[in-house]
Amino acid sequence: MTTQHPLRRFTPMSQTATDYPVLLIDSDAPLSELHACASERLNAALDYLHLMACSNVSDYAEHDINTVANTARIMVQDVADVFTVIEKRGLDSPAVQ
Repeated sequence: MTTQHPLRRFTPMSQTATDYPVLLIDSDAPLSELHACASERLNAALDYLHLMACSNVSDYAEHDINTVANTARIMVQDVADVFTVIEKRGLDSPAVQ
């Protein structure tokens, strides 16, 4: 007898700072809400990177550049995690006829 495991409602977000997932995505949230969340983070990351691209790099220490890169990485990883949930939901949904 095989047992099917239902999809987990809360999908852990990627993290590198902890061994235990503390941030979770509600996989049952409306797709429009998941999209809005991903869109907000992606646009913030793009605006942030655009601001940094227009700045004079010589004014910043190496530590500052590492902080900027890490902040952008976290924001983009959040977007990737939410998109993974959206894609999974889209691929698991039955085709509309």
